[in-house]
Amino acid sequence: MTAGLILLVEDNADDEKLTLRALKKHNIANPIVVARDGQEAMDYLLDSSKQLPAVILLDLKLPKISGLEVLRQVRATARTQFVPVVILTSSNEDADLIAGYKGGCNSYIRKPVDFDQFVEAARTLGLYWLVLNEAPPVSC
Repeated sequence: MTAGLILLVEDNADDEKLTLRALKKHNIANPIVVARDGQEAMDYLLDSSKQLPAVILLDLKLPKISGLEVLRQVRATARTQFVPVVILTSSNEDADLIAGYKGGCNSYIRKPVDFDQFVEAARTLGLYWLVLNEAPPVSC
């Protein structure tokens, strides 16, 4: 698969490696930018010289700015309001799930503990969001 950029917002180095490995295993060759905290993610997204991602993979428990606050700011900003946001988290809290959807996430995925399940989740994410999904024009 080749297409748009993926913005992975993940502060846990092990989860970052696991996600990158899972994407690579299914030949998802899209460029990936990693932001390791919420502020770094927003700095990237608000920089008009940077390419907007085709999809944001967003953890919830982040330093500096929480994942839910990143989501709120993404949806409140004209430049980023239509970028698909997939919450990818280990949180089992129903309150986080509800807050994610209320905040405008497009999908909420609990990180599987098993690597094979995680690889399959990454394959499905890549296929849907990077190949099948039709995003609105950038000029919206």
